[in-house]
Amino acid sequence: MVGGAADNAIPQKLLDRWMPRMDYCTNSALPPNWVVRLSKSRNINYYFNKVTGESQWDAPTSSDDRRESEPQHGQKLKMRARHILAKHVRSRRPSSWREENITRTEEEAREKILAIREAIVNGSQKFEDVAAVESDCSSAKRGGDLGWFDEGAMQPAFEKAVKALKVGEISMLVESDSGVHIIERMG
Repeated sequence: MVGGAADNAIPQKLLDRWMPRMDYCTNSALPPNWVVRLSKSRNINYYFNKVTGESQWDAPTSSDDRRESEPQHGQKLKMRARHILAKHVRSRRPSSWREENITRTEEEAREKILAIREAIVNGSQKFEDVAAVESDCSSAKRGGDLGWFDEGAMQPAFEKAVKALKVGEISMLVESDSGVHIIERMG
């Protein structure tokens, strides 16, 4: 349109650069932990999850945090979690970096993990700080962070618990062959 309103319109590329694209989000709101960033290579907005480090071109929906959709292109579902493990005498390997020979009972392990969970949930302790000193898993040196793992890589009870959590949620007690855990889903 020569001489019409369209000639005075700001090109979409400039709008994308200077204004966040909220038109795909209901009520102009993103799900928790998501922010809009500008791609330096494409010079357009993209969406970034500050907790998981995930980025994507399309606006996220609240279900993106749960990763409820099936993996695409035949890929396995990837998850990320951290945990705190209390081993006991009946654990498949009753020793750890903390104790060469673990002698606590299953009930003592449950009580320990319940007390730790309570301290984290009420805010008096941070998950990663407690994991670093209390967890019987070698992931303690990373604050309990197991990193990203594929579906099927963990013990069934552990994986089932991770799948049931939303990002940022902390599980109740989870018992596996390794011992008693609490788990926080990170991605």
